[in-house]
Amino acid sequence: MPVVVVANPKGGVGKSTMATQIAGYYASKGHAVMLGDADRQQSSKLWLGLRPPAARPISTWAVGEGNIARPPKGTTHVVLDTPAGMHGKMFKEVMQLADKVVVPLQPSIFDIFATRAFLDELAEHRKASKMQVGIVGMRVDPRTIAADKLHEFVDSLGLPVLGYLRHTQNYIHLAARGLTIFDVAPGRVERDLAQWDGICRWLDK
Repeated sequence: MPVVVVANPKGGVGKSTMATQIAGYYASKGHAVMLGDADRQQSSKLWLGLRPPAARPISTWAVGEGNIARPPKGTTHVVLDTPAGMHGKMFKEVMQLADKVVVPLQPSIFDIFATRAFLDELAEHRKASKMQVGIVGMRVDPRTIAADKLHEFVDSLGLPVLGYLRHTQNYIHLAARGLTIFDVAPGRVERDLAQWDGICRWLDK
């Protein structure tokens, strides 16, 4: 049962967008998915409440305050949305559970430096375990200098850039209805699905 953790110590980088999209991708493949939300804002939990009955089911993973319980039997795939500034006991518990960690990162110098220590810590955990870590550039044009700088920074840590997601209203409009790009006709979100190709292949490894 893969456990995918979406984490970044900085707020506002797109963690909930990434977590809900990953859960939607797994659900689109027919998996029994649970989406947990350890963030006080409970954005992912709110999104689940908006999800229409006709959409492929995604269950809530109850995450108690200061205590992350293992998901129940029958679950095949787990996604966990985490809070900004995650550290201490919660960080250790999450890293023990995680098979894969996805770090959404915006290509600004401020975001990169705010995330540096966290990525260094993840790199150390990766060396000591089988946990995989991947970076996703958020709201970025891969043709820009900013994208090049992000790639250069991540390469220096020995971590893969799984893909770049453009800044689009598609994610916002779909989230308002509890949906993902994997829940609608592919023709409507063709450019976005293409950007997810590398991310999905990494998730399926």
